[in-house]
Amino acid sequence: QVQLVESGGGLVQAGGSLRLSCAASGRAFSRYAMGWFRQAPGKEREFVAGISWNGIRTHNVDSVKGRFTISRDNAKNTVYLQMNSLKPEDTAVYYCAARLEYYSYLPNEYDYWGQGTQVTVSS
Repeated sequence: QVQLVESGGGLVQAGGSLRLSCAASGRAFSRYAMGWFRQAPGKEREFVAGISWNGIRTHNVDSVKGRFTISRDNAKNTVYLQMNSLKPEDTAVYYCAARLEYYSYLPNEYDYWGQGTQVTVSS
């Protein structure tokens, strides 16, 4: 069982930065691949970034490449999403999720989810 708690969301102007954190409790966090997803009002939840259990492999969707960076610190049981050059279209609730083995682009393949943190980017 893994419990996930996101933090770091807020209101920021376009071009600004935020760093999201996802703190995990429970057993063997380092066994889990992690993903960041987001969901805007009226839209489906979409994959943003993923990272392998050891942090070696990462992937960002095209819309955030060059702006967002996913990382993890297994000693602290935490995964991060550094978001730079934020745009109004990045406004959404951001969720972290965990699954064993490799990360996935599909939300329904994740076993554990956090409660989400709101990110609002004003123009």
